[in-house]
Amino acid sequence: MLPRYALAVDLGGTKVEAALVDERGAVLAASRHRSPTGPQRTADELAAAVESVLSRAHASLPDGAPLLGVGIGTAGPITVETGLVSPLNLPAWRDYPLRDFVAALVPDAPVRLRLDGLCITLAEHWLGAGQGAGSLMGMVVSTGVGGGLILGGTTVSGSSGNAGHIGHIEVGGFDDPCACGGTGCLEAVASGPRTVAWARAQGWTGLTGEDLSAAYAAGDPIAVAAVKRCGQAIGQAIASATNLVDLDVVAIGGGFSHVTPDLFDFVRAAVAERTVFSFATRVRVVASALSGDGPLIGAAALIHRADLVA
Repeated sequence: MLPRYALAVDLGGTKVEAALVDERGAVLAASRHRSPTGPQRTADELAAAVESVLSRAHASLPDGAPLLGVGIGTAGPITVETGLVSPLNLPAWRDYPLRDFVAALVPDAPVRLRLDGLCITLAEHWLGAGQGAGSLMGMVVSTGVGGGLILGGTTVSGSSGNAGHIGHIEVGGFDDPCACGGTGCLEAVASGPRTVAWARAQGWTGLTGEDLSAAYAAGDPIAVAAVKRCGQAIGQAIASATNLVDLDVVAIGGGFSHVTPDLFDFVRAAVAERTVFSFATRVRVVASALSGDGPLIGAAALIHRADLVA
């Protein structure tokens, strides 16, 4: 019997990616395609990027293999009922009908759309560091900071589809302005670009997250302070979320989460400062086990693990 596939789409602030993913969560390598996005792109350019990667991935479907559906994980906010997306880092798209756009390109398959953070959480629960956890938060620390929740074995989307978006929880002691209009949001403090920007404001001369990683490894004091600051903010946000919904595990992925393994020590130390409530300090903070495949596996899980998706 041929494998059955989901067509997975991951839309973010720097790229859109698509691939075929089978029922075991294996990404068909030859089907994987990506195209740049970014805040400078027009609405038509973003649509063309999605169409390009989606069409090429779909064309890789093996002869005779069934396509069960299309799963889309996207930066938010979103409106899940109508399939509209307004990614904060893609200003050309506001209430863009992404689900209907994709459905028109793949008319014979159902299409499901959720926040990328929720998709990451599904992936970690299915095949990654969150297997067996009843209450799990997945986090992405990259161009932005996103998240998603599985509580009691079921995803939590909320009425609009934006539940679990931890990037816009405000963390105490920080006053960094956020693109959402808030102040001290986790994303404004701890995302890769904003951590780099903070370090540069202190006099560091590097340009990228990779530069910051190398500077940290070399013991540069500003780089060390920047990573500690990032970890402190993430830990405070996790502590707040755990007090709110009683988490068992938090699995963190995304490109900037790899800046140094020490980042996780700083995160855990900030969680451990909350010593009075034992339920809030027992949460396990772990690294994603899925590397770069997580977002696509999670988008595919919207189809393959539909029983978990509220």
